[in-house]
Amino acid sequence: MSDPFSFGAPPALPSNQKEKIAAGLLAIFLGALGIHKFYLGGKQQRNAGIIMLLVTVVGSCFLFIGPIVMGIIALIEGIVILTKDDASFHAEYGAGDKAWF
Repeated sequence: MSDPFSFGAPPALPSNQKEKIAAGLLAIFLGALGIHKFYLGGKQQRNAGIIMLLVTVVGSCFLFIGPIVMGIIALIEGIVILTKDDASFHAEYGAGDKAWF
């Protein structure tokens, strides 16, 4: 008989949920570098990650316009990723290899 007042480990999240949360948080905190794109891993996403990284690094030489723009784009992507349901996240980013937004 289980005790209703006992505290156990929280229930484990499915792997799609873990990937979605990790990708969303990476986009919000390290997104200007394109880290979330590399984490998601498709070919188009890797190319988008390289573009984000190059724009951030090269753009930092010119009044920080590149990092600001990539940071805003990554913040929006992080919010979009975190608000998607699991099925649409997997269809667009896992199986669909969607690169932007």
